[in-house]
Amino acid sequence: MKTIGITGQNGFVGNHLFTTLSLSDKIKLIPFQRSYFENTKDLENFVSQCDTIVHLSAMNRHDDQQVIYDTNIELVEKLIAACVNTNHEPHILFSSSTQESKDNLYGKSKKEGKNRLMEWASKGQGQLTSLTIPNVFGPFGKPNYNSVVATFCYKVTHGEQPQIINDGEVSLIYVNELVQIIIDGIHSDQKKKKIGANSYELNIKPTSKKKVSELLSLITGFKNNYMEKGIFPNLEDEFEKALFNTFRCYVPIDHYPVKYTKHTDPRGSFVEIAKTNTSGQFSFSTTVPGITRGNHFHTRKAERFAVISGKALIQLRKIGTDEVIDYYLDGTEPAYVDMPIWYTHNIKNIGDEELITLFWINEPYDPEDADTYFENV
Repeated sequence: MKTIGITGQNGFVGNHLFTTLSLSDKIKLIPFQRSYFENTKDLENFVSQCDTIVHLSAMNRHDDQQVIYDTNIELVEKLIAACVNTNHEPHILFSSSTQESKDNLYGKSKKEGKNRLMEWASKGQGQLTSLTIPNVFGPFGKPNYNSVVATFCYKVTHGEQPQIINDGEVSLIYVNELVQIIIDGIHSDQKKKKIGANSYELNIKPTSKKKVSELLSLITGFKNNYMEKGIFPNLEDEFEKALFNTFRCYVPIDHYPVKYTKHTDPRGSFVEIAKTNTSGQFSFSTTVPGITRGNHFHTRKAERFAVISGKALIQLRKIGTDEVIDYYLDGTEPAYVDMPIWYTHNIKNIGDEELITLFWINEPYDPEDADTYFENV
């Protein structure tokens, strides 16, 4: 079993990498806390347990560029010292940046950090893989920090109007794609370029290029159609599906449950359950009182729970956190809740009668690739 530690495990990319690796029973994750960099014994204990260390800890933004440079170099030096002091020689994957070749102190800190790790690797049996990473976007990115996508999604979903300062083209990679490349880099040296003794480089290419105005147009369209009208966009294009799943994670909690318009006449009533511009699978379930269904999460699927009869409690919890979100629905006023990716969710019949729930999901169920991971809310 391979033991892996991730510095910066609570950051944007680190959190996605940690949660994805946690799905494998062939990997033992060694937990990391930022405070380890301030305590030599804690850092050395962490390092000594790891076959592989993914070094993601870094400062990206600060008013003083010199602080960024000094901080990032210091983190690398402390990591190297911990390896030397414990006589431990792990495989270190270092997150560099396309900024390496540019004349700014952040880029220089990445280039110098890589050079110092190459020097460490050349002196023993340790190995370095330098990852040149383009702009990354995905769920849970910090607005005004991680990416323009995070900023736009947050502002649009919260009723703010983003401003375009420079309508240039942005090269992007979705965080799920990046995580898979990092995992492949942990297990194999294929596709890597040798750059020194025991040192390799993996130049990660962007998977999409979009103008800033195009990004904003797509995100605004999600708000107008999805948030305001409940219409799912076309999810056949991989980039637009990734962007939509990112957008959904910024929708405020109090947006749900969304009540349907119920059309009633002497014959009875009629309710439109879901409008979509994409394919998918519709299904329904009946649930007897007191029974809970679900307790699983998805990493790529869009899913809607619509209660049309009975009383239900729908619960969600983001993986890796403790906060549980409760939504109460009553079939006398039909309503729905959509499930964000990386949120485990369930539905419980809290009434005295049978609960009837309709489901829509954007992919037909495939037992060979279910994208369904069980974890209690």
